[in-house]
Amino acid sequence: MLNREDMLELTRRMNLSRNCFFRIAGSYRDKEGIDEGSFNTSFLKLNQRDKIKNIEIAKTVVFAETNVELQEFDITGKDGNKAEFRSMLEALKECGLKNDALLDVFYDIMSERYVTQFKPENDFGIFMFYGSYDIKVKASDKEYMDDSEEVYSFLICAVCPVYDDYDPGLPECGFLYPSFKDRSMDAEHIAVMGETKFMPCKL
Repeated sequence: MLNREDMLELTRRMNLSRNCFFRIAGSYRDKEGIDEGSFNTSFLKLNQRDKIKNIEIAKTVVFAETNVELQEFDITGKDGNKAEFRSMLEALKECGLKNDALLDVFYDIMSERYVTQFKPENDFGIFMFYGSYDIKVKASDKEYMDDSEEVYSFLICAVCPVYDDYDPGLPECGFLYPSFKDRSMDAEHIAVMGETKFMPCKL
């Protein structure tokens, strides 16, 4: 089970003044899933308007109603598809989204699954965020101390409808990997927002 306070702590680091994102990448697809272009850039190079828009997209996934719309699933099973998908996510996290060839494979897999299951009426975008959160030690009085307890590196994926001029709406589904639990990384779980049927493995 996800802890709502953990999710809120994470989203508090998703704003312009305490930005936790380093990189953003994405693929634009027509409603048939055909690639219409992609991008991959440092988050800090975005203009302020785009930073605000993309923070809102990423935050929507994590801020979804905990254990209702945002649910935690085991991703350690011996099922081949699940193991391959987890390995892909680990590789994307380790490279900080700087491997375009691996991202292209990821986009194709996610796009095929999304089109098959959701049959979208609009063009859509698959957006990936890489970030990290320097988890501070919390004292017994619940005040944060200067000492760092752990650095939590993570990926957020958001699948959004896209309108004119590649303007994305809010996510219809997405995920946070690895899960964030008890103020720490939980690499054995993934937190999925929306329908799990768009995932390329059975959770």
